[in-house]
Amino acid sequence: MVFLDKPYRVGQRIVVKGHDGVVEEIGLRSTKLRLLTGHQTSIPNDEMARADIENIGRRPHIRRLGNIAIPFDTPPEKAEKAVKIVEQILDNHEGMNPELPPRAYFNEFNRDSLNIIFIYWYHPPNYWDFLALNQRVNTQIMQEFEKEGIKFALPETTTHVARDVQHPLEVDEK
Repeated sequence: MVFLDKPYRVGQRIVVKGHDGVVEEIGLRSTKLRLLTGHQTSIPNDEMARADIENIGRRPHIRRLGNIAIPFDTPPEKAEKAVKIVEQILDNHEGMNPELPPRAYFNEFNRDSLNIIFIYWYHPPNYWDFLALNQRVNTQIMQEFEKEGIKFALPETTTHVARDVQHPLEVDEK
C-alpha cells in the first residue's frame, strides 16, 4: 500500500507514530527515517500503511498562531493600539501570500490578562527563515509596545494568610 498510495517520498520530512524525521529509504519491508535527533528508525511498511502520516515535506506554508497577554488594567484605547501595532508589523511581511493575509484580534478575557491573538502564514515553508521572521516580529512587538507604554501581563497569584494559633506567622523584620 505504501508503494501504491505514495504518502511520502525519500527526502520528505514526515511525522508518524511519534517519530519526526526525514525519509531515507522506502524498502519492500520497511521505511527508514532519519529522526531530527540524528538517530535512524525503521518502521515496518504494514504499520506505515495503517498509520496516520503527517507529511511536513508537502506543506505549502508554515502557520504561526501566537498570543500576547496584556494586563487587565490596560485601558481600552491601549488594547486597541496593541492590536494595531501587531497588524502593522505583520502587514505585508516577508513570506506573505496575499491569499492568506495575517490577522490580529483582541479575542479573550483570560483569567490573568487580556489576550491578543495573531496568526500569519509563511511561504515558502522554509523553517529557518520562518524562525528568523518570528524573531524579528517578536522583537518589533516588544520595541513598539515599550514605545507606547503597553506592558505584557505576568501571571498573577493571590495569597491569603489566615491566622492560625497553632502555627503563628513569623515575620523577620531585618
